[in-house]
Order: sequence, then structure tokens, then C-alpha cells
Amino acid sequence: MHSPSLFSLSLITASLLSSVALAQEINEIERVETTSSRITGQMNASGYAVSSITEETLSMLSFQHIQESLNYIAGAGVQRGNGQEYLPALRSPVLTGAGACGGILAAEDGIPLRAAGFCNINELFEAHGEVAQRIDVIKGPASALYGSNAIHGVINVITPDTTQQQGQLSLDYGSYGFHRIKLLEGKDFGDSGVGIAASVTRDTGYRTDEGVDQEKVSLRHRLEWNNTVITSGMTYTNLDQETAGYIEGFESYKNTEIAKSNPNPEAFRKAESLRLWSKFDTRFDGGHALSITPYVRNQDMRFRMHFLPGKPLEENGQEGFGVLSQFNYVVTDNFTIDLGIDAEYTEGELVQSQEGATQGSAFLVETIPAGKHYDYDVDATLLAPFFTFNWQHEKWDISLGGRFESMQYDYTNNMNVGRVREDGTECGFGGCRYSRPANSEDDFNNFSPKLSLRYALNAQVQLFGGIARGYRAPQATELYRLQRSQAVTDLDAVTADNVEFGITGASQQGTYTLSIYSLEKDNVIYRNSDFFNVSNGETWHRGVELSFNQQLNETLRVDFAGTYARHTYEHSQISGEQDIKGNDIDTAPKLQFNTRVSYDISSSLQAQVEWQHVASYFTDAENLNKYEGHDLLHARVRYSVNDDITLYARINNLLDAQYAERADFTSFTGPRYFPGRPRNFMVSASFTL
Repeated sequence: MHSPSLFSLSLITASLLSSVALAQEINEIERVETTSSRITGQMNASGYAVSSITEETLSMLSFQHIQESLNYIAGAGVQRGNGQEYLPALRSPVLTGAGACGGILAAEDGIPLRAAGFCNINELFEAHGEVAQRIDVIKGPASALYGSNAIHGVINVITPDTTQQQGQLSLDYGSYGFHRIKLLEGKDFGDSGVGIAASVTRDTGYRTDEGVDQEKVSLRHRLEWNNTVITSGMTYTNLDQETAGYIEGFESYKNTEIAKSNPNPEAFRKAESLRLWSKFDTRFDGGHALSITPYVRNQDMRFRMHFLPGKPLEENGQEGFGVLSQFNYVVTDNFTIDLGIDAEYTEGELVQSQEGATQGSAFLVETIPAGKHYDYDVDATLLAPFFTFNWQHEKWDISLGGRFESMQYDYTNNMNVGRVREDGTECGFGGCRYSRPANSEDDFNNFSPKLSLRYALNAQVQLFGGIARGYRAPQATELYRLQRSQAVTDLDAVTADNVEFGITGASQQGTYTLSIYSLEKDNVIYRNSDFFNVSNGETWHRGVELSFNQQLNETLRVDFAGTYARHTYEHSQISGEQDIKGNDIDTAPKLQFNTRVSYDISSSLQAQVEWQHVASYFTDAENLNKYEGHDLLHARVRYSVNDDITLYARINNLLDAQYAERADFTSFTGPRYFPGRPRNFMVSASFTL
């Protein structure tokens, strides 16, 4: 495995202006960079609006898992697993399976955490969210700017510019052995600066034989002259996790002893990641601007696949380099053009192996042998030019753009071909479970157009709307990690067509955004009844989202983010002897919301109560099994001792509810769960250096 190193017009598209901000927050919007546009300070040039979790909100929360912060985004329904693991959801059901991570693009400082064909379902633990300046979220297709994988949206962790801020030391201590230290420090020399942000986390966990040791460090360098700024950064992360698996049995999460147990004490995950980048920003006479960001990436991970028969070990790694670019050309005061080209090269590898014999039935023992199951390399090349025309006139703001992306895979199988053992002998019962295709080259070409419109009714209220197409190329694991008698795949890229409209407004007392969307996905990849990876699925995702904050009086404020949505299968597929067409997709609660009430007791003391609601949802495609949902209350207090010292106290799950972070159902195990933690606390202290 690699060690960290330096290698490293059909339907026109969407504009999810789901949280365009108001007049009083214009400065905040203009500050948003590396998410809606790569040009520093450019406001909404590409027709994307960004929902942000601010630094103040993140400080109050001080999350132990990034999922806690994403509860504040309407339409997000990320489910926490064990340790730092999770399953993503953004205007979607909770996504599972080999390519599930390809539905939502995860990034840090605008750079995708993983190469387009090599995503990992838990990849956000490789972002330095613990010290984030903010977390930006684009909801709906963003492929015209971000390319493959941004079908349901983008989650972008923005790290702080430590070269221009005061030093800070933070200490966290909580229940079940949780403790963490965070340090931010920098030096500003005027036209240059250096800085560091670091965090060290230890969590022995609520359940038996679980725990997380995690270290992260981000370095920053800034150099300015004339109209040019070069900002360089590095993020290194290391995770050493002892993982607790699912507990089984109907509503077993309500039994304290079972909830604390760990049926898979052998499970673990060890992962390292390294990213280096340098962002070159310059401005020219006439207002034109150019941004170029070369980067290198390196990841290495080992984990026990405790959820599979035989509990094999997976070792995967990738290293590569790429460049992001954008040139903003000012034609007139009302009309600008954005042009850019993104390119990337990645070398990936994967080995899955099993040490001993499989436990279970004679069929499992025979068809899942010890030894290597997969051993392959994939080299991937991506090239993607894009454009956007931006027109602003009086009350109108219109953006029209598109992106063409070419993805090429060069796959090399390092083992024998087919569904045989590592030594070449055949398995009984028709053959081994795991099938290895022969060497191949595969390419995928996609075009993603988008159109967005915004109309100002007055200085405080705006209407918005748009249509967009998103896409994702098949992931390497979907193409080359086959099963049963499938010897080769014939997969198309997944596409998603989205239509959205809404209204956003502001007053002196608050802001609001109401969005309605309909997203239809085609060529959805899934495993059929023959255990073949196929791409003939269709799903429909539609919903209503409401976000608002309201200052009720001088001391009381309410923040709300909620969604009502339906996610259904639109293709015929036999599962459990029934056709699931028209059924709700499993793990897709219709109603989810988060409400926070903040009370300023004094200028130095603030209290907050949070209510999180997750409605019931089906746990199987046949819609025969269901999780009842849950409601959680959390309480927080912040006390500013003086300008340099701030203290925090938090109680999570205030009413000690028995609930499941994730509920699932399989025909082999029946109901299974990741149990939620009982009532727990955390206290923190933050010191300005």
C-alpha cells in the first residue's frame, strides 16, 4: 500500500439557489469562496448558492462527529456509524453500496477529498472539520462546476487562514473517555504569513472494544504582491479506529446491555491521508481574474470488512495529482464569462484477502475461500473543460453554463481471471463468490448543463429557480469488484435531472429560504437478483425545504432547518418476491428537522436548546420493515470569562432517549442497528493566545 508522499441541449441544468442571502448578509456571501466559485471574493458567479455552518455555530457545537453539524442543513440526513464512520444523505435517501459515496462530493477548501472514481463512503473523516472556519453545502446537482459525483450536492470543509488570525488553544473533555486538544497559531508578516492548525482526538467509546485515536494537522502559507496572492496548504490526517459493528434483533438498541455490546471486536480501520495544494489568484486590469490550483493527494487505508462473511481485510490506496482552474472575463458591467479546465491523474490499488476459512453454512464455506479475493490496480485520467455565462441587469441575475468531462480507467488485474480461488482451483456450488474481470480500458464522457435565474421582488425578497443535470461515472469498485458469474460490466454514468424553485428573504429580525425541488435519476447502479452490477435503475427524489432564523427579541433567537421529501424507486426490480417499483427507498425518512433556540442570558452568557427530529422510515426495499424514528434534545451553555477565555458545557441526548443512529434490515440478519449514545456531556475551554 502507498504511504503518504508528494506524488502524487437535453435538459439544461440547475441552479440551486436554495439559500441566496439577503441584503444585510451581502458581505457574508461575498466572503464565500472555493465553493460557489474558485475566484476569491466572487459572489455566486456560477449560479450556486451556499448554505453555510458558521464558525460561531461550530464553536458552540464542537462536534465529536461531523454528522452532528450537518443536522443544521435542510435536506441533509447523514447517519452516523461507529467511530468516525457514517453514511451520507443530501436530498437523497441514506446512500449505501459500492458507489454510494459517488452521489455526494466531499471536499476541503474546494478540492475533492478523493479522485472522482475512487470515493470512500466515510471520506469526510479525512477533512479537518474539527478546526473548520465553516462548512459549506451546495444542495442538488453541482456537476457543472465540480464534475462527477456532485449529483446530490457538495459538502465543502473550509479550513481557517491561520496566517491572519489570532492563536487559539481549545480543550474538550467528555463522557466515555472523549478528550481532544486543538491548536491554531500563525504569524502575519504583512505581505506573507505562515500558520498551523492541529487537533488530537482520543475517544474510548460507549461500546465494548471500540475507540478512536485521530490526529490531524493543516499548514498554511500566504504570499502577496501587487494583484496576486499565492496561498499554499497541507492537510495530513491519521485515524486508528477500533470499530463496533451492528447489533442485531428487533429494537435491540432499547436493551442497554445489547446496545453496549460489540459483536465484532476484531473490526478496525486505519487510514492516512495527505493533501498538498497551492492556489494562485491574480487580478488584471478591467476586473478580470484568474485562479489556478495544482494539488497532490495520497491516501492509504486498511480495514476489516466485518459485515461480510469471512470478514476479509481490505487494503486500498491512491496517489495522484491534478489542477483546478477558473478565468473570469468581464465583458461589460452586466456580463461576465467564466472559463476553466480541470485535469487529474490518479493511480489506485485494492487488495481484499481473507486469512481463515469462512464460518457458516456449507455454501458460504465453499464459495468464500481463504486467500486473496481481489488484487487490482486502476489508473484514472480526467479532463474537464467548463464555461458559465453570467448576466445581471436590474432585478435579474441569470447564469447559463456547462461542463464536459472525460474519465478514462486503465484496469490491471494482478490475479487469475474469473470466479476461482487464488490458486486457480474451482469452488463448488457453481463457483466462488468473488469474480475478477480481465484487464480492460473503460472511458466515460458526460456533459452537464445548467441554467439558474434569480429575480429580486424588492431589496429584501428574491425568487429563484433553475434546472440542472448532474452525473457520476461508475466507481472503480462497481466496475471491477464483481460477484458470481459476472465477468464484465456494461455500466453507464448515473445522471440526475433537477428542477427547483423557491423564495428567499430577509428583514432586520431574520432570514428565510423556502425551496421546492424534483430530481430524477437514471442509470442508477445497483446489484440485481443475479448479483450483477447493472445500471438500469431509476429513482425519483422530490421535496420541500425550509430554513429560517428569527430574532424574537433582544435575547431570544430561533434557527430552523427542515425538509419533507419522498424518495422512490421508479424501475421494476424483483426483491423479496415483489416488484419494488413505486416503493419508498429504504432509509429515507419523509420528515426531518432541526430547531435551535438560543437565549442570551447576558452579554457573556448564552444558553441553547436543540431539538432534532427524524421521522420513521422503511429499512428494506420491500417496505415491510420500519424504524420508528426518534426525537433528541441537546443543551449547551457558553460563558465568556473575558476576551481571551471562553468556557462551554454541553449535554447531548438530554432526555436519555433510546434510539438508533442507523437502522437497517437484511434477509440474513433481520433488523440491525448502530445504537445511539445515552445522555452524555462535554465541557470545553478556549483560550486566545
